[in-house]
Amino acid sequence: NRRKKKGDGILENPSIPNPFPELCCSPFASVLSASLLPKATSRKKQVIKVYSEDDTSRALEVPSDITARGVCQLLILKNHYVDDHSWTLFEQLSHTGLGRAIEDHELVMEVQSNWVMEEETKLYFRKNYAKYEFFKNPLSFFPDHMISFPSETNAALSHSGILQMFLSSSTYPEIHGYLHAKEQGKKSWKKLYFLLRRSGLYFSTKGTSKEPRHLQFFCEFSNSDMYMSLTGKKISGAPTNYGFCFKPNKSGGSRDLKQLCADDEQSRTCWMTAIRLLKYGMQLYQNYMQPYQGRSGCSPLNITPMRSISENSLVAMDFSGHRSRIIENPTEALSVAVEEGLAWRRRGCLRLNSHGSPIAMSNMGMSIHRSQSWFHHKISREEAQRLILQHGLVDGVFLVRDSQSNPKTFVLSLSHGLKIKHFQIVPLEDDGKLFYTLDDGHTRFTDLIQLVEFYQLNKGVLPCKLKHYCARIAL
Repeated sequence: NRRKKKGDGILENPSIPNPFPELCCSPFASVLSASLLPKATSRKKQVIKVYSEDDTSRALEVPSDITARGVCQLLILKNHYVDDHSWTLFEQLSHTGLGRAIEDHELVMEVQSNWVMEEETKLYFRKNYAKYEFFKNPLSFFPDHMISFPSETNAALSHSGILQMFLSSSTYPEIHGYLHAKEQGKKSWKKLYFLLRRSGLYFSTKGTSKEPRHLQFFCEFSNSDMYMSLTGKKISGAPTNYGFCFKPNKSGGSRDLKQLCADDEQSRTCWMTAIRLLKYGMQLYQNYMQPYQGRSGCSPLNITPMRSISENSLVAMDFSGHRSRIIENPTEALSVAVEEGLAWRRRGCLRLNSHGSPIAMSNMGMSIHRSQSWFHHKISREEAQRLILQHGLVDGVFLVRDSQSNPKTFVLSLSHGLKIKHFQIVPLEDDGKLFYTLDDGHTRFTDLIQLVEFYQLNKGVLPCKLKHYCARIAL
């Protein structure tokens, strides 16, 4: 018997520690201790303003440690957009005409802390299809005449070999070529031979010499950000429209910019892509891979988004008879889908006007395209090129707009081979019916929607299929 006797003669069991003291009630303590409740987050919240292409804005209260990808995910959820991993947060400096895509891992508050009072800077939410395109097709981003490999490396590198060299900590390809540089404190530009190495960006003081005594340091990237010129020659007076620059963090403004200018878009894209890889390295690859992590069957360097469960469960059905049936023949399923699409368009185009009479299909075809996201009413050629450039110079990025030179025609603006090309869409009238064509009437369409859908599936006379459309996204 382990009971013990207390001084008052009452026998008592030895005290056993209560394993759940927080559940004990007392007039002075709550039933549940605060230690049981989830701890309140200590992260501070801040308000940021994000703009869209139509210059509408939205204020968001976000944690102080939110990344650019986090802001994009928040806006995707709030606006019920489809996340195709191309949404990007842009930083745009209005006075100097500069802009850049903020990397997915960058902290938004750190980006804003580098803003200066005299510069009007905004955050934009838009798509950038070229953000990680170099991981999918690096050979087109690094032309042979601009890249050199270490002497011990085989010059004929494979698709993944180039990327492995860029992401390696021990080796790095050398990028070289001519660039126009704006002289510090002057309005003049000078054409110099530049070299990009792991230690930074250099230019040669003697032609194309790579000897150390002829190389002069130009810029390093750890304490500066790289921007693209959005206004071409207008503000900076650059010799070409392919400018980019380096802006030191917490700088005093445009006087501290180190401005460069390439001779063509391919050269600018190569320099800017190589500098991104040099500055961020493996972090860029992790950003690129993050949406696909955990998915089986994904190739590390050639990834295509997987179909959702709902898409995989779709089947083609035929409801034309007394009983519905599943269409198993893919060719028959495709023809049925096309017929249903055309029938839907015929029904949709047969509308009643204000007098109660049907509107002719040809008249409806003249305006049915105005509701489409890819159509931009009365924008200039320069504005179309700016929109496509902002969405990324990936093959197949496009928009349709009114022609400025001929009010009755339209123009298809399309990105291909790092260039923006324009194709005139001509209306034709045959037997009282109106058609649209890109190839002098060989292929005819009843409206612009049918034309765009056709060239999304067939290249036809175009250099590539229509893949991504430019849209003014509203917040």
